[in-house]
Amino acid sequence: MIDILRSEWTKIRSVRSTMWTLAVTGGLMLGFSALISASAKSMATGPIPGAEAIVLALTGTMIAALSMATLGVLVISSEYRTGGIRTSLMAVPKRLSLLTGKIVLFGAVSMVVCTVAAAGAIGVGVAIIQPPSIDLLEVVRFALGAGLYLTACGLFGLGLGTLIRHTPGAIVSAIALMLVLPTLSTQLPGAWGRTVSEYFTTNAGLLLVSGQSSGSLGPWSGFAVYLAWVAVAMVSGAVLMQRRDA
Repeated sequence: MIDILRSEWTKIRSVRSTMWTLAVTGGLMLGFSALISASAKSMATGPIPGAEAIVLALTGTMIAALSMATLGVLVISSEYRTGGIRTSLMAVPKRLSLLTGKIVLFGAVSMVVCTVAAAGAIGVGVAIIQPPSIDLLEVVRFALGAGLYLTACGLFGLGLGTLIRHTPGAIVSAIALMLVLPTLSTQLPGAWGRTVSEYFTTNAGLLLVSGQSSGSLGPWSGFAVYLAWVAVAMVSGAVLMQRRDA
């Protein structure tokens, strides 16, 4: 497994699109933090509490999630597009071991980069809003929560990329499942509609970033629901990866 991780690390850091996408994720987090925080401060009639300032600073997480999902797709779909997957499978005949290596390394890199970006976004937002007080434990909790959420979004993209194998198709699917359909689900009527909306992908996952509850879901239970969606995509992709030709 160490050799697989080393190989995947070489692939990730040697591909310019990976570094650019990670940079875009950080830029989106910082840019939206500055924009939203400045706007909120200009419209506020009084001091903005520290917890609210932190949440405002993390508004960019919703858009950064799409860039992380795109990166997750590219980690696997780019190899299918170029035919490099055949070389990878010749070096690692056990396909699940190869996929596991990609998941572990991508997850670790994403967690570090996204947590740092979230902490930077909070720093920018707090510096602009200047709340009367700030709880450092809250800063750590929200930064880790945003890092975990964005990492899960990247792994969701990786699962969809493994399942679909076609870069545009997987990216469009990620956008639909993470942005379009969650928004549309809020328009469903009745109690069943509220339940579907509450448990639908990013509607549940974003509770960890906002720190709020929604119906029967709290921040961590909502994130667990989102991880279940990620697991379904990943397991489905792994099954088809075992059965299909490269």
